Amino acid sequence: MTQLRFGVHTGQQNCSLDELRRLWRYLDGAGFDWISVWDHFYESPPVDGSGDAFEAVSALTLLATETRQVRVGCLVFCMGYRHPAVLAKALVTIDHASHGRLEVGLGAGWHEPEYRGYGIPFPPIKERLDLLEEGIQVIRALLNNERSTFRGKYFSLHDAACNPKPVQRPLPLWIGGNGEKRTLRLAARYADGWNGPYISPETFRHKCQVLDRWCEAEGRDPATLVRTVNVGFYMATDAAKARALRRTLEAQWGSAFATRAEGFLMGTVQETIDRLGAYREAGAARVNIALRAPFDWEALQAYVEEVMPAFR
Repeated sequence: MTQLRFGVHTGQQNCSLDELRRLWRYLDGAGFDWISVWDHFYESPPVDGSGDAFEAVSALTLLATETRQVRVGCLVFCMGYRHPAVLAKALVTIDHASHGRLEVGLGAGWHEPEYRGYGIPFPPIKERLDLLEEGIQVIRALLNNERSTFRGKYFSLHDAACNPKPVQRPLPLWIGGNGEKRTLRLAARYADGWNGPYISPETFRHKCQVLDRWCEAEGRDPATLVRTVNVGFYMATDAAKARALRRTLEAQWGSAFATRAEGFLMGTVQETIDRLGAYREAGAARVNIALRAPFDWEALQAYVEEVMPAFR
């Protein structure tokens, strides 16, 4: 069985940049393999749009320069928020800033209040997936080709250059999302990796089976596509704290708790180890714990010192 790797998905909301810097530096030296940011203008999960939220491209640049060892990325850049050629230029810069540690997550977008608030069209999901499919082709072409021409419905390039090239050749591109008809097929067709957000080990296993079938349909070896999962991090250092945290989450999420909890790491250290083992058995190469401020430093330290060593 392959060794499980560990990542952290940091949402740059409701905290200062200095708090994020402290967190990223700690994670960089604590044995994690990956740190990512998200791409939102408002808080996520959605509340009312009044919370603090730092922009993703600039935050990822800061993450790249604050760390030295971990791979860095975004899960995921929303294709509807930026022209992919402009994003490609930013990504090359970030790859150089990180000395070749960048991996790029791309997605179709979903946070409708952000679109509406910023005057960005929020088309039906089919059109957003069409945008994603064109956008990943544009980005890959610019990162790899000396000159690129592309004519799509939404984006076009005309003998376009993107220099310098990334430090990494090729620079890994990921697709994020759980849709089985289009998203997973796009991952099989275009991506180096796929990330499934906030799903149970059982659902993750099913998605991997669907992904395998799409790889076969695309004439691709399924083993060449890396699979990872994001999970909410709600571990506690003892049983009493775990019960109290669960009650808090039940009150916060109400009737949606049972569904949301399928994608959470909850409970004690041993329960967390068991849950991570289930994700590994389901095919996850890496599990990314999602952190939101205020950060639970006690639980995070226990995760580093007691949970991660169980898999190494």
